[in-house]
This record gives sequence, C-alpha cells and structure tokens, in this order.
Amino acid sequence: MSEHIKDYWESQGKSHGASHWASWGDNWMIDLEIETIGAHIKPGDTVIDVGCANGYSTFRQLDERKPAAIVGVDFAQNMIDAARGVLATRASTENVSFQVGDVRDLCFEDGRFDVAYTTRVLINLPTWEEQKKGIRECLRILRPGGKLVLSEGFWEPLCLLNAMRQLKSLPPLVEHDFNRYLKKSNVEKFLDDLGASFEFEDFSSIYYLGSRFLRELVTDPSQYEGFTNPINKIFFEIERQYSGGGFGIQQAVVITK
Repeated sequence: MSEHIKDYWESQGKSHGASHWASWGDNWMIDLEIETIGAHIKPGDTVIDVGCANGYSTFRQLDERKPAAIVGVDFAQNMIDAARGVLATRASTENVSFQVGDVRDLCFEDGRFDVAYTTRVLINLPTWEEQKKGIRECLRILRPGGKLVLSEGFWEPLCLLNAMRQLKSLPPLVEHDFNRYLKKSNVEKFLDDLGASFEFEDFSSIYYLGSRFLRELVTDPSQYEGFTNPINKIFFEIERQYSGGGFGIQQAVVITK
C-alpha cells in the first residue's frame, strides 16, 4: 500500500470522526451503497465490512439488517479509533467489533462469514494484481454459499460519462490520485477463470447522470456546498425506482461462493 494513500485515510479518520465525510462527502451515494449491500444481508448472518472506515455504514447495516454479528476492518488506525468511539456510546456492543486489518491479508479463518462486502476499498489498491489478491481474500473467508458484494468504482462507466460530458464541453471527471478504478472486463475475466457465480448490479446510473452531468447544465453548482445541490436528492429518489444505462461509476459485483 502506498504511504500517501494510507496517510490520506488516516487524515480523514482524524478530521471527520463519526461523520460520513470520513469516507465520502456524497451522502446520497452512500445511502445507495448501503441499500444495495444491505439487500444481501439477512437477519442472523455473520458479516464482515472490509474497509469499514469509521463504521458509518457498518452501524447502519447492523441497525437496519439485524445480522447476528458484524465485524468492521480498516487499515487506517484513526478510522478504527473513530468507529470504536461510536461503539462506546451504544447500549449494546456484543454483536459488533472493529479492528485494524488489510483486505489483502485478512486474519480470519476460512469460511467464517456468511456475507463479506467492500465499499470503495479495492480502488485504493494501486495495482490490479493487488486488487485480485483482495478479492481472493474476501472469498476465502466466506462459507460455501456465502455472498461477497464488491461495491467499487469502475473505469468503463467513467469513460461513458465523460463522453457525455464532452458533448457539452464539460471537463472530464478523473480518478483521485489515491484511486485506481476497476475495469469491468478484468473483473469478469478474473471471476470467470475462478469459475465464480456473479452478477453486476448497476445501482447508480440515474443518480450519476443527474449529479455529474445534468446538474452542471441546469444549475450553478458553485452556489452549493458539498453535495447539497437539491438536484442530487431529486435524482437519488429517481434512482431508487429506476436505474441502468451503464453510467454509474459505482457498481456492485455480487459473487456467490
């Protein structure tokens, strides 16, 4: 792991505490991610949130989906400290825990969990080889029949969205210097070679078209701080009813072991 990537997330954990901003400012996309992942968690499941950041989503899944137990793992100590700070304020702490860990080398036995998921985690690994290692580790700790949900950023939708933006002379969207978006073609071939059963869930295309394209054509984004532009909420609500089209940079790969 490149030190500047770890340093960035340590800084985020220290600066933002329990806020969703520690992970990302786009609260609407975070809600879509939580809903998409949560649809694969059943009451009584044992779950691991790999790359849990400050536990913002971990606690949401715990409260909303009622798994038997959930473990949050993150490689940034400040993120884990923030999550444990929130945990200390809760009435019940028996079925949730947090620890420092690395998606490429998880310290859990084979087949321990019913569900494992990542949220914008693999894109922090600098090479495809390391990303594949992270996927293998997540699959290793799943029981047979368990599910792995990889909610990650993908390269092909970024290119498609930028093609749309170019039509209206808008500047291209770019990866952050700590991100390496996955290529869907690489993921599909890798999982096919493993003989894995998987499907992609496009859960953000309408939202991305509204918040990363139409927003700049019909509003003045400079008037709104962060993601408070009201068009974001409008397209979030539409997204919850309709999606598709391949414009959603954030997509989920759901793998059944």
